Amino acid sequence: MLEARIIKKRREYTVDVSLRLARGEALGLFGASGTGKSTVLSCLAGIEAPDDGYIKLGELQLFPPSLPLHHRPLGYLTQDPNLFPHLTVKENVCFGLSGPGGSEQTGWVERLRDRLGLTQFWNASAARVSGGQARRVALARMLVRRPPLILLDEPFAGLDRQIVRELIGDLLAWSRDLGFSIIAIDHQADILERICPRALVLEKGRVVQEGAWEELHGSPATPLLKSLLEPV
Repeated sequence: MLEARIIKKRREYTVDVSLRLARGEALGLFGASGTGKSTVLSCLAGIEAPDDGYIKLGELQLFPPSLPLHHRPLGYLTQDPNLFPHLTVKENVCFGLSGPGGSEQTGWVERLRDRLGLTQFWNASAARVSGGQARRVALARMLVRRPPLILLDEPFAGLDRQIVRELIGDLLAWSRDLGFSIIAIDHQADILERICPRALVLEKGRVVQEGAWEELHGSPATPLLKSLLEPV
């Protein structure tokens, strides 16, 4: 489904990462801060353009040339929900949803609303919801377009563990229903392990190990990876 090689020059090093992802598969990008993980996601999302390489999503060429962000059929969830405070929760979720099939889309929106527990504050101002509620709204807004690929850049940072468990459960349930693929970043290995069966480990912009979490824990390729996988 996704084939990419992303080359992006940074001040300290050059990010050079290749990856392949099948439909419905989930892949983690793991490593210390500043190793190029967010750069990879940013290039996939279209926020940045690679300096070289290629990105192909199915039959759609995302790079080169760089396809504009709003033409890319993917969802992108970060630490900041980035809700529009002047809109209601419903208006935030439905923002950017257009096209034919009004009744069908209404049914889909209502399904998302109910499954993610947004009903009680559906018509409330987005500025008045709690942090955990805002992440649910952001998740619904991302899923409403039913993208085939979802990018997660530490979207659970700063949340209570119970809320994190609930959000991951919701995300995986929708992944099974809709069949979308996931590429996720998190600085906590245990969170990534719940989402992604396998991971690419990055150090200074390069992949130093790839495999299932059992392999990474059993035989870490570098001392840094070993330290990152040690229980806190």
